[in-house]
Amino acid sequence: MTSGTSTEPATYDQLAAVIRSRRTSMLVDHAADVQVALVEQLCELASWAPNHKRTWPWRFAVFTGDGRRRLGETMVADMVDADFGDEGKRLKTAGKYLRTPATLVVGCGPHDNPMLHVENRDAVAAAIQNLLLAATSMGLATFWSTPALSEPPRVLDLCGFDAGDRVVGIIYLGWAEQSCDAPERPPVELTVVDR
Repeated sequence: MTSGTSTEPATYDQLAAVIRSRRTSMLVDHAADVQVALVEQLCELASWAPNHKRTWPWRFAVFTGDGRRRLGETMVADMVDADFGDEGKRLKTAGKYLRTPATLVVGCGPHDNPMLHVENRDAVAAAIQNLLLAATSMGLATFWSTPALSEPPRVLDLCGFDAGDRVVGIIYLGWAEQSCDAPERPPVELTVVDR
């Protein structure tokens, strides 16, 4: 996959089907690896999210194999330094990134302008949604998790991110073993102002 490649756009029905089939799930085949090349494709699609001032704020680091354990140990070290969480929470964090074959840390670069600093995070959240939808279309199960700390210095360094970057999400990735039922959604209320 190359960026900028022109393809026929999905129809509304195709896109709606992918959006409505996306689920938060870790019901995955633990023996089936998620290849780094595939994660790179997902990150490339993520980078097509709207980004008002073209600051390109997204950061990505994928952890597989024993790297997932190292991520957990590093996050725990940051939690200890920040005096965050009790022993039980730290113990859970140490092993939680092993729950799927690949764990993707998605970060966000800062900006000196306060408005653009906020907009950067919005752009990264939109990028994550692109990534989740693309993963769904490939048969991957995903789970967007909030990190224990948003600016864990050791984790940022491990990810190759800069000091001052923020972790917006930790995405668990694995090949789906079963489908999940769709939760009920409340009806959308739309205010219409036409004059």
